[in-house]
Amino acid sequence: MTGPMSPDTKKSFLSILDGAPDLTVATNRADGFPQATVVSFVHDDGVIYFGCDAGSQKAQNIADDERVSVTVTPPFDDWNNIRGISMGARAKRVTDEKERFHVMELMLKRFPQVIDFVKTGEMDDTAVFRIEPEVVSILDYAKGFGHSELHAAPDKAA
Repeated sequence: MTGPMSPDTKKSFLSILDGAPDLTVATNRADGFPQATVVSFVHDDGVIYFGCDAGSQKAQNIADDERVSVTVTPPFDDWNNIRGISMGARAKRVTDEKERFHVMELMLKRFPQVIDFVKTGEMDDTAVFRIEPEVVSILDYAKGFGHSELHAAPDKAA
């Protein structure tokens, strides 16, 4: 592991998050099988959030075991431009109303169509999760085929 993220590395981390509308979150099912699911997400200076139906399998998996793996890859047109993030993290359900409101503001800004689901009440049973990274791998093929760097979780102050 190369240690904490430098300001340049954090800038790359944020750029990857900004360039991808979706991420894949892998949770641990009760039967031992991993479950990978694609979800839309937002972030606030690298703090990642996603929402899902509170009764969904992934919400139950997280309630049973908060350990998750996450991957994020912005679209690319050739392999020389592949960039991505994979991380070992913990997913924590957001219960603070002020934080939930902030996440909804971020969602509305990034995905304006969310308002249609809010208006119809389809998001009433939405659970919001905050992803708290513990270890992050940043992939950047511009630095060579398969080039990746392993880092401790990003520091918001960096």
